[in-house]
Amino acid sequence: MFTKITYCLANLPLKRLPWLLLALFSSGLVAYALYTQHGPEQLWPCVQCIYQRTAMIGIALFAWLGFACAPGGGRTSALLRWFALVGWLTSAIAGAYSAYYHSWIQTALNPLFNPCQPHPNFPSWAPLHYWLPQVFDAGGLCGEIDWQWAGLSMPQWLFVIFTTLGTIALVVSMCYALRNRIQPSL
Repeated sequence: MFTKITYCLANLPLKRLPWLLLALFSSGLVAYALYTQHGPEQLWPCVQCIYQRTAMIGIALFAWLGFACAPGGGRTSALLRWFALVGWLTSAIAGAYSAYYHSWIQTALNPLFNPCQPHPNFPSWAPLHYWLPQVFDAGGLCGEIDWQWAGLSMPQWLFVIFTTLGTIALVVSMCYALRNRIQPSL
C-alpha cells in the first residue's frame, strides 16, 4: 500500500490537475491579500506581509509553470518540472520563515526591540516596491494584529499554509526523484 501511495505521489508532477489546483489556490490567496489591502478593509501590509505575499506569488508562478509543462514529455519539460518543484519548495520555505518571524514580532513582549523596516529590502536589480507599489509597497506596522480568524492572525495562518505547502512539495519532490525505483505492486 505504501508503494502505491508513493507511486501516485511520484506521478503528481506529470499531471496538470495538481499543478492547476496549487496555482489556483496560491493565486486566490494573493488575490485575497490584494482585496484586504485595496478593498473595504484597507489593511495596509507591513514589510513581512510583503515578503509573505512575494513568496505566495512565487508559489503561484512556479505552479503555473508546472501546469504549463506537466503534460509534455522530453528533457526540457522534465527540467522545467524540476525547476517548478524546487521553486515551489523554496518559496514555501521562504514564506514559512517570514510568517514565523512575523508571528514572533506580533507576540513579542516588547515589540519596540523588533521594528520592521519602512520598505521591503528587495535586490537592487528587482526593486518590486518601485515597479508595482500597489502590490509590493508596505505601509503597515509588523506588530499590529489587524486581522484574525479562529483565534489566529494572518501571519499565523500563513505559517500553517506555507509549512503545509512546503511539506507537500518536499514529499512530492522526493517521490518524484525516486519514481524510477518505485514499482507498484498490483
